[in-house]
Formats: sequence, structure tokens, C-alpha cells
Amino acid sequence: MPPASGPARTGHPGPATDDDDDPVLTAEREHLRSSRAFLRLMRENVLSLRALAGDPVSEQYLKADLYRRAEALADLPDTPLFFGRLDYAAQRRGAGGARPDPATDGAEPGEFRPGEEAGERFHIGRRHVHDADGRPVVIDWRAPVSRPFYRASPAEPMGLELRRRFGFSGGELTAYEDEDFAPGGPAAARPASGLPASRILIEEIERPRSGPMRDIVATIQPDQDDIVRAGADQTVCVQGAPGTGKTAVGLHRVAYLLYAYKERMSRGGVLVVGPNRAFLAYIRNVLPALGEVDVTQLSVTDLLATVPVRGADSDSAATVKGDARMAEVLRRALWQQLAEPSEAIMLVRGSRRWRVPAHELGALVDELRRRGVRYGTGREMLSHRIAHVILTRMEAAGETCDDRTHEAVRRSGPVRAAVNAIWPKADPVRTVFRLLSDPRLLGAAAAGLLDAGEQAAICWAAPPRGPGSARWSAADAVLIDEAADLIERTPSLAHVVLDEAQDLSPMECRAIGRRCATGSATVLGDIAQGTTPWATPSWQQLLAHLGKQDAGLRELDTGYRVPRQILDFASTLLGHIAPGLTPARSVRQDAGALMITAAPGTTLPDALAAACADALTRPGSAAVIAADDQVAALSRTLDRAGLAHAVLNGDAESQPLTLVPVSLAKGLEFDQVVVVEPARIARGEARGLHRLYVALTRAVSRLTVLHAEPLPAALTSPSAPR
Repeated sequence: MPPASGPARTGHPGPATDDDDDPVLTAEREHLRSSRAFLRLMRENVLSLRALAGDPVSEQYLKADLYRRAEALADLPDTPLFFGRLDYAAQRRGAGGARPDPATDGAEPGEFRPGEEAGERFHIGRRHVHDADGRPVVIDWRAPVSRPFYRASPAEPMGLELRRRFGFSGGELTAYEDEDFAPGGPAAARPASGLPASRILIEEIERPRSGPMRDIVATIQPDQDDIVRAGADQTVCVQGAPGTGKTAVGLHRVAYLLYAYKERMSRGGVLVVGPNRAFLAYIRNVLPALGEVDVTQLSVTDLLATVPVRGADSDSAATVKGDARMAEVLRRALWQQLAEPSEAIMLVRGSRRWRVPAHELGALVDELRRRGVRYGTGREMLSHRIAHVILTRMEAAGETCDDRTHEAVRRSGPVRAAVNAIWPKADPVRTVFRLLSDPRLLGAAAAGLLDAGEQAAICWAAPPRGPGSARWSAADAVLIDEAADLIERTPSLAHVVLDEAQDLSPMECRAIGRRCATGSATVLGDIAQGTTPWATPSWQQLLAHLGKQDAGLRELDTGYRVPRQILDFASTLLGHIAPGLTPARSVRQDAGALMITAAPGTTLPDALAAACADALTRPGSAAVIAADDQVAALSRTLDRAGLAHAVLNGDAESQPLTLVPVSLAKGLEFDQVVVVEPARIARGEARGLHRLYVALTRAVSRLTVLHAEPLPAALTSPSAPR
């Protein structure tokens, strides 16, 4: 961040210059130097600990835990260790300077209470750092005492006397600015409105960025902070317009939960689910920068890939396979394997014979089915039920029985043979294979649920010889996951973050919902960016499939990084793709942020080369987004123009210029974006206008639209430059 001028403790402060003679800047740099030294000591202390345990396995677990602790304490030299400071007033003050009554100030136990830290001073950073005596020198941004950094306002200073923000260039402190909340001070007299009048804050939000996504911990806004600090028992669904920071908010909520509910989250596990590997590569550095290195991040496909995915479904087949009705079809197909008992069990033990007639076996099976147990559990319980019946008769005859007798009877040949005949062992892969390859089985299981056309769409015309030779699709893998849960319960995690959720099928929602059945979730997305044929029309429907009907719905509709000109232009599509949504508003204005250029077909390559060359002269990252079937030709055009570039093909590339197929653009962010032939993107698929909306909202500084064909009729903006 370039240094600006004039340190000031005013309501409209200016950052300080990089002035070695400034006593405040000198003191803060010394605090930064000593804080980094203490962080190194903390890490060295962890690395010096010996893993002493009673057995080799425990020793390895302890070593792994010490390694994770050390990694979480690693100093990132290009990342500011702290970004703010809070000076609490010596007297407790509430709104308007009044001193609140601790009994009535409304704070819950463990929450921040205004003025609770009266007269103290705290530096706020990405992680906690303490000195050799255990005294804190940097306070974790997630601690309750740090919350006023994000929430304090002139109307509610939350006990603050001063809030200081720091400007950094890499890891070097270059500037600071103060907001004075003292009664009658400039900040207290200023009405609260929109983005704080802070040059440091605005410059940090607008700073060009390249490479993977970075955290927003220094710039979290109050509406975002409410979501970040939602409790561990709350499932939160966030409808976020482009540029509102919904992905960053979801990741920061993970970091907050791992801090505030460490034991619960660590014991249960946390999972981040993204739409594809390119997206996950883009966000991979956010949590480690916040000190959280032990969070699993997977794409939906990788999470559910119980079989090799080598095939692809038509849209019609994938839509049927992703429909929630398939859960009942699978349940029927699985339970149709049960057979009516046809003969009695005869068990010989010594000189006695013990008989269980077929009708009694049938009653045991019926009782288990009525209980609603899972298929595999029911099979296991049937053998125990049969053994219990036999032992009851043995005891009635005067024999002494114990647990060993019960287990011996349960594992005896006649009992095992009867269980195998009545309740066959089930395998999820073979269950789905049989369903998709046998029209008669599918017809019986889907009767009254799927019509003949839907059954024909998913039934293999030429069945493979076996599960190993099948070309499974991503939708098939989801069915297998459903079948696996019907057989044995899927373990639940403590928390799941689900990004770009609007594109998930109902069956995918069920699969992810199982993984947070006893935990909570953060669901992130934008209805307007739903591009799959099965994209959800409403969050209520999606949350019902996820099993989280009671989730709170939050809306983020203020863009902090994308200029208003870009958002307004893209929002002309909302009336066609999501008429119920309110267009996003932006706090940024930039008259040069949008350029629309009509180029006849023969001149389009030259126009593209010129636009890309211009983008590369500007700071930050640059991308060309185009229809998937146009990418190869555009790559050759860039090669002929001598413009080095990467083609995004599933993993994030670290190149100044990236050529992005529109199908992989969702969730990514670039400073400069060139969108080529919007009409070609719009007609490329059934929800092409949704895909175009995604492409047009990836730029955070400048958007150039190149077109030889006329723009889509839905894309009209009288005020847009042409």
C-alpha cells in the first residue's frame, strides 16, 4: 500500500507518511518487531517439545499435533502481523457516551461488554502472540475484545477511545490513521454511514491482487462480521451478490468457529466444499494465513468420488439422477432384495435341536423394517434377534447361557445361512449398478415416482459387464453415496462450508447434508449465478434437501471491491435470470471501469490482443473469459500476439494473464477481465444468461467486453459506454 500523508486523530483521518521521525510510527514499528520476535519464540518453544507417549501410535499422534501447532505459528513475512489497535476508554461508555448498567447492557456471557477492558490497549492481528511472561502483545481478531475493531461506530463506540488502522507494504508498516471516539471528538460527532471514511481501509479493499485469494481480516464490515461470528449451533445461508465477499465470509467463519469452539470443531472435523478444483486452488491460502492449517477442502466431485468418474450424463439424465425422488427409488431397490423366509432354522447343539419356524423369522424381519433401521444395521440385528429367540428357549429348558453362548449361536452355520437368504449383504456400488442396468428392477423401484421417459433416460442402453467396467458419471457417484448411507450411516462432521451451493442438485444436497446432520453448516451462493439445469430456484428448497430447514437466511448485497459501473451493467440481466433478487450496490465508483467494444469478426483477434496488452500494463491479475468451445482458438490468438498466458483447466495457474473457460469462472476474481462474445456464452447452454452474469462479475477493477456478434437482447444498459 503506498504511504499517504498526515497522521491525524480526527474524524476524517489521513494515513501517516513513511516518516522515520514520526514518534508514533517509530513506536508501532518497534512493537511489530518485538511481536515478530515473540512469535518466533512461541514457535521455537513448540518445536522444542518432545513427543513423550506410552505407545508408538500415541507418540505419532502427538508429533502430528505438535507439527500442526508449529505450522499455525509460522510467521508470514509478507503478511502484516497486526493491522489495528484499540484503546479502551478509562470509563465505561455506552451509546452517546452514557455509562451502561452491566446488568442490563444485553451482552450474553462470554460476549464483549462495552468498556469491559476500560483503559487498556490492544493490537489486533491474525493470531494471538504473547511475550515471554505470557502477556499478550497481539490479540487474535476472533477474540471478543477485538470485535469493536469491526463494529464500533460513532453512535455506539463500544467502550473505545481510539481505533487505529495500520497501512502496510508487504510486511512493513508504512502508515497509520486514528479515529477518536472520545465524547465530543471528531469521530463521535460524525454520523455513521456506509463504508468508514478511512483511506487505509479503502485502499486495502481496492488494492490490486494477483494469485490465490487472500483473507479480508483487516477489512471485514459489520454485515459480514455478523455472519462470521454466528454461533456453532447455527446454520447460516448467505445469499451474496457478486463482490460482496460471501466466500471470504464463509472461510472467516470457519476460522472463527475453530477459535471460539476449538474442542468441538477439532473433535468433529470441519470441511469446506467448493464447486471445482480451480476454485479450491484459488481459496487455498486463506485459512493457513489465519493460522488454521487443519481444515479439509474438497470439490463436490472429489468428496463423493467412491468410484472413478469417467463418464458424463446428458442434461436430462443428470437432472433425473439428481432429483430427490431418486432417494426413494434407491431405497426401494435396496429393500426389494429381502426375501420371505421359506423354511425354518434347525440348530443342533449337543443332543438338543432348536427350531425357529419360518413365520417367526418373518415376524422378526417385519419388526426390524418397521423400526426404520438402516439396511446393514437391520441385517446385523436380525442375527442377534434369531440368537435371542433360540437362547430364550434354551434357558426355558434349563440350560445356562451367557454372552459367549449368544455369540456362538449367532455365528452358527444355520443362523448365518438363514440371514444370508433372507437379508442378503448389500454393496452400494452393486446396488446402483443393478438399478441402472436392469430395466425391470428400475421399473419396479421407480413405479409411481419416475415416468417411462425418465426411466429410459437413466437406464443404460448397453449395460456394462460389471461395476468395474462401468463408465460412472458424477451423478452416479452421488447415487452410490446415497445407497451407502441407506446401508450404513454416514458420519457427521461438526461444520461444513458449502460454497456456490445454488448449483447443487437435490441429491448432492442430501449427500452433503448427511455430513453435517448433527453439526452446522454455512451455505453460500447466489441464485442469479445458478448455471446447472438443476440449479435451485430458492434457498428454502435447497435447505430442505440439505436437512437444514431452520437455517437463518442472510443477504449480502453491498459490493466493496467491484465498481458500481460493472455491477450495474451485469445487473441488467437480473430481470431475466432472477427477477426476485435485489441488484447489488457498490460503494466504489470508477468511470473507466467498463469498456464495451464492438469489433467485426476479422478485427476481433487484434482487439483481443490490444485489450490484453492494455490489461497487463495495469496492476493486478488479468483474465480472458470466453465460451468453453472458443478457448482453444483464443489461446492461439494470444500465442500469435506474443502474449504469454495460462489456460485454466481445473487448477489455478499463477500467470499474469489467464484464459478462463466460462464454465470454470465461478467464484474466481481478477482485477482486469476481458469477456469475449457475450452472445456466444449466452446461447451455449440452457442457462447461458446465468453463465454470462457470472462472467461479467469476475472483474474487480476493469471489465472490457469484446463482441463481433450483437450483444444479447437481455444485456442492455443505456448508460454503458459503447
